[in-house]
Amino acid sequence: MENDNKKISRRKALKAAVVAGGAALMGLPKVRHASAQQTISLKMQSTWPTKDIFHDIFVAWGKKVEEMAGGRLKIDILPSGSVVPAFSLMDAIHSGTLDGGHGVAAYWFGKNVGTSLFGTGPAFGFDAEVLLGWIYHGGGQELYNELIQQILKLDVVSFFHGPMPTQPLGWFKTPITRPEQFKGMKYRTVGLSADLFKAMGASVVILPGGEIVAALDRNLIDAAEFNNPTSDRMLGFPDVRKVMRAQSYHQPMECLELLISKKKYEALPKDLQSIIKYAAMAESADFTWKMMDRNSVDLEEMKTKQKVQVVKTPKSVLEAQLKAWDTVIAEKSKDNPFFVKVLESQKKWAARVVPLRQEIVVDQELAYNHFFKKAAAPAAKPAANTAPAEKKS
Repeated sequence: MENDNKKISRRKALKAAVVAGGAALMGLPKVRHASAQQTISLKMQSTWPTKDIFHDIFVAWGKKVEEMAGGRLKIDILPSGSVVPAFSLMDAIHSGTLDGGHGVAAYWFGKNVGTSLFGTGPAFGFDAEVLLGWIYHGGGQELYNELIQQILKLDVVSFFHGPMPTQPLGWFKTPITRPEQFKGMKYRTVGLSADLFKAMGASVVILPGGEIVAALDRNLIDAAEFNNPTSDRMLGFPDVRKVMRAQSYHQPMECLELLISKKKYEALPKDLQSIIKYAAMAESADFTWKMMDRNSVDLEEMKTKQKVQVVKTPKSVLEAQLKAWDTVIAEKSKDNPFFVKVLESQKKWAARVVPLRQEIVVDQELAYNHFFKKAAAPAAKPAANTAPAEKKS
């Protein structure tokens, strides 16, 4: 009987020790193992060569995503042509060959002309900032989703960002002074701009950015436009043409596009989805500031060091472009209700937003000229000596 009592006492003591030990452990901080955190990798390709500023922007977006994701998301970024040609990027993402990529909507013009309205559409008084406003707050994103996912049935989601400055009319052998000079000219552009310049009489050639300068150098084309002073300089335009006509209505409002497989994107945790989306918005702002810095330096150095003649496009050419837009709009609207739907949405946005900017935002040219372009004041004439002559002693 005594032995039984001792056994019961030992069991009670062991049980009490276990309970006490458990309570002590509960009071300690929990230790998380880093190895339990899985890294998700996305393989993505741009439509730009590595030396283009747009590829730099894509890489910068990837770095922002990785930093904000704390190592849970890795973006493997490849330059144009690494896996597929630039214009085949959308199909590669849809098929799963790539997880995502970077380009512009006009590159998918061959699939549906409506894609071009999301960056290279008619000039309704838009610039790229107004276009992004329409995309995010005027119904543009919903329309693009309808086009890509429902009409074209592509497994792709898109995030627009990076408002581009007004693109130059292009690079030429001799100055363009009148619209008639485009007749018969072999000219490179993309998207609906191709139809615009065809309406002006040009023979249009569509090429990705990395192939333009070689075509100019070999005289396969006479003239070309690409995008902005930095991109144009990095791609080598000043080496093959010395005349750049600035300002144009063919592409006054284009922006960049981040593309991701819809299946891959929706499989990500919600917080990583948000990081991808909002990193694009953050990069959009950073891109704007970077373009101010880089474009201003490159434009000045092209003029001073590479002897590029930069001249504003004459009014007669701009007016001819607007008339050509009338022709393109009428032609492309035939039997294309979606095209018309997008145009009407853009017109509605422009009618409301463009007057706001025109009436509220002051024209900065007057202020700039006041401080930086003052006419040199004529040298003051010496004052006449009107004092009475001193008397000789």
